Amino acid sequence: MLPPLAELLGTARIVALPLITRFRGIDTREALLLEGPEGWTEFAPFAEYDDAESVAWLRAAIDFGWTPTPALLRESIPVNATVPAIDAELVADVLARFPGCRTAKVKVAAPGQTLAEDVARVRAVRRVLGPEGRIRVDANGLWNLDEAEHALNALGEFDLEYVEQPCASIEELAEIRRRSADYLGIPVAADESVRRADDPLLVATTGSADILVIKAAPLGGIHVALDLVALAGLPVVVSSALDTSVGIAMGAHLAAAIPGLEFDCGLGTASLLAADVTHDPLLPVDGRIPVRRVVPDADLLDRYAASAERSAWWLARLSRCYALLAAEPAIMDAITD
Repeated sequence: MLPPLAELLGTARIVALPLITRFRGIDTREALLLEGPEGWTEFAPFAEYDDAESVAWLRAAIDFGWTPTPALLRESIPVNATVPAIDAELVADVLARFPGCRTAKVKVAAPGQTLAEDVARVRAVRRVLGPEGRIRVDANGLWNLDEAEHALNALGEFDLEYVEQPCASIEELAEIRRRSADYLGIPVAADESVRRADDPLLVATTGSADILVIKAAPLGGIHVALDLVALAGLPVVVSSALDTSVGIAMGAHLAAAIPGLEFDCGLGTASLLAADVTHDPLLPVDGRIPVRRVVPDADLLDRYAASAERSAWWLARLSRCYALLAAEPAIMDAITD
């Protein structure tokens, strides 16, 4: 049963948080926070997502705020550092914000940048992490097949843990996975092919990836994501979507409920925020974050409140997505049919 829309609107707080550096083309992260009977939760699909795609994010927010979480199997989660598509000379400063993290995810293939810049960035990360550190790269599906193969050849010297979403389509992922297995040996992880797909299981059932990147909010919540993990039968990496610490807590509870967690998770991204909604944010300590709910601090909600215009935009979006959600069948019905 969905809570009444009035109940959601009654607790909604919209914030606009500055980032330490430009990421995903934005300098400020907006989010709508809600308080349910289980605690605070977050609805924060990116602004360019339409209502149809954003519905799953609202389902996830309601799931975390109004439904008890599954049993936790661990009290803290190992996390990776995240390095945006920045100049190589800035890498050390960004990595310093992730104390104790042994793994770094490096953004590559950013529009307007060159492969040489990507190589320099990854080389700088390897220099900081040393030979024992783990490096994964994320192209967000922006390479075509030949570009991906060329880039992975150029980046192969850095002993990559895996490449995340090198190409956009599942067919391309399957082909670059085959080429990589032949002579590069770099595993392929799928992100957008899971969270933005009509069938999030297809990339697993077609053998197009070695690893799945799982994000609670875009998939419709912790319980849906756990069912997906069980059905996929592949190793997973739980990641965030540049969330506030409230949203990071949702991801941490998901990661804590997965029986086998083989990889460091992408849940350290509160370190990319120049401000958060709590004075006790979920930042990495010794390479891990704790599994706990986060309660926003009133003074920070006030300080970083979005403008009246943006708040009205978010509340209207919430209302529209609620109407769509109320008319939808359960997500897992579509996944398992």
